[in-house]
Amino acid sequence: MAVVTARYHPPRVTSGGAGEHRRYGERMSPVTSPRVVLQGASRDNLVRELLAGVTLVAIALPLNIGYAQIAGLPPETGLYALVLPTLIYVFVVSSRQVVVAPDAAATALVASSVGGLAAAGSEAYLFMAMAQAILCGVLLLAMAKFRLGYLANFLSEPILVGFVGGLALDILVSQVAKMLGLHLEHGDGFIGEVVELVRGLPEAHVWSVVISAVALLVLVLGQRTAPRVPWALAVLVGSTLVVQHTRIADSGISLLGEVPSGAPSLSWPSLGWTEWLALIPSAVALTAVIAVEGLLVSRSYAEKHGYPMDADRDLAAFGLANIASGVSGSFTVGSSTSRTAAMDQAGSRSQLPSLVMAAIALILLMFGTALLEGIPSPAIGAIVAIAVWPLLGIRALRQILRLDRFEFAIGATCFAVTVLVGPIIGIVVAFVLSVVNIARRAANPPIQVLAAPTAQDQGEADASAAPGTARMSVADGPVSAPGVLVVRVAAPLFFGNADAFATRARQLVGDAGEVDHFVLDLEAVTDVDITAAAALTRLREWLAEQEIDLSFSRVRVQDRARLGHLGVMLEGDRVFESNHHAVAELAKTE
Repeated sequence: MAVVTARYHPPRVTSGGAGEHRRYGERMSPVTSPRVVLQGASRDNLVRELLAGVTLVAIALPLNIGYAQIAGLPPETGLYALVLPTLIYVFVVSSRQVVVAPDAAATALVASSVGGLAAAGSEAYLFMAMAQAILCGVLLLAMAKFRLGYLANFLSEPILVGFVGGLALDILVSQVAKMLGLHLEHGDGFIGEVVELVRGLPEAHVWSVVISAVALLVLVLGQRTAPRVPWALAVLVGSTLVVQHTRIADSGISLLGEVPSGAPSLSWPSLGWTEWLALIPSAVALTAVIAVEGLLVSRSYAEKHGYPMDADRDLAAFGLANIASGVSGSFTVGSSTSRTAAMDQAGSRSQLPSLVMAAIALILLMFGTALLEGIPSPAIGAIVAIAVWPLLGIRALRQILRLDRFEFAIGATCFAVTVLVGPIIGIVVAFVLSVVNIARRAANPPIQVLAAPTAQDQGEADASAAPGTARMSVADGPVSAPGVLVVRVAAPLFFGNADAFATRARQLVGDAGEVDHFVLDLEAVTDVDITAAAALTRLREWLAEQEIDLSFSRVRVQDRARLGHLGVMLEGDRVFESNHHAVAELAKTE
């Protein structure tokens, strides 16, 4: 996973609501509705799609092996994720390009959450990782069933950048240790790992450092000069050949080791119900990350290339893929930004490359696992480090800092909590910060004094418009017209901002000096709750004490009955069709 905001800024995801489907396609059931298999593939682009599949294999093999090791699992579990989960995902998902696979953020969450419940490398550890994937799948299917794709909107870009950046930094530390030939204890937290890494520098393995340095150089320069070449695969093959045909292997360098051969088999994790319950918090966190990033990436590419997508259907695809991953001996999968971006650059516009990847991975598991045994671990560490580096979000955080310091503080806080406390607490803090940010904005709605249009404004109005309909602009001074104050609030009025609006309205009246008429523009007020109605009633009473008449303008027809029922609008109140008419009429009475 990568929060794609480190590279580009995708539009926010909306739910699979009716409005969305009028734009993107017909309303469909997220699981059962028919669709054309492998949309985007045709005879004209068949060769290109097949070649993209070979490229995808070259990228996915080293990354999946590396992510399996980060998760504390055997390398074959990463390869298993390429087969059954991919096959099921391809035939359900609406996106034509998003690749499903283990990714950095989800892998870090698996390692941190399961690592606290079982010993890494044990059978219980593997069963818990499998069970965690199944739980994620069930939760994602529930989100699809109840059409909860809109919940992806509740993690803002700064929060996602901070959260994933914190996970990426933790992964980088572990990969640096692997590149140096050092072993870190993962029970001491991030600070403990960094201290342990620094202390172990004098004991770094020389040949591990050399292989890592060469691998990093090849990967960085290769991506800059020939980005379509599968440099990760070239590094794996090259480093393996060098180790096998020299005496480097005798120096004690760490190798991948034996990888069991054979296709993944179906099995159910043998756990007690208490162990299943213990996995629920981390499964919820993983579900949130998978849903948010998966929908963001899916929507981004769909809008980029102009094809339809269904948010709830994609959630169902991720859910079924995770259940398939869990029952086939693997761990949690989600959207892979790096692999999806690589397929986009290769010109792929269908899920055919994923099918090619699944087929080749199955053949490799059945007949070619012996080829993987001699891969040096430092080379895998270098490949994963290069893949994870963009996820730190340094460039994105800089841009956020330039645009909004408060939002930068939110992202930085999420980053720090994720790194120093842990990803589970990090995702909780992320949601809390999202709620705080929403409440902060909702509690301070835009409140403006509008000015009457000048003669020039009226002259520039559309000639076809009715006389006196030039729109009013924000006033430079304290009143809209002599004795008249037109105030617009551009937000629903509810318990969170009602008192703030009433207080601001009193302040505007005080600043205006002599005011005889207060006009409340309700065009942008889409809702008023009981608390806001009470606050408006108190404002009406205060205006009456000041001998100021209250009127309304641009009240939405569908809201008039409710406003009358709540006592916001009384039977004798004047209601104007436009602010211009209000000013023109009320100015005559002066």
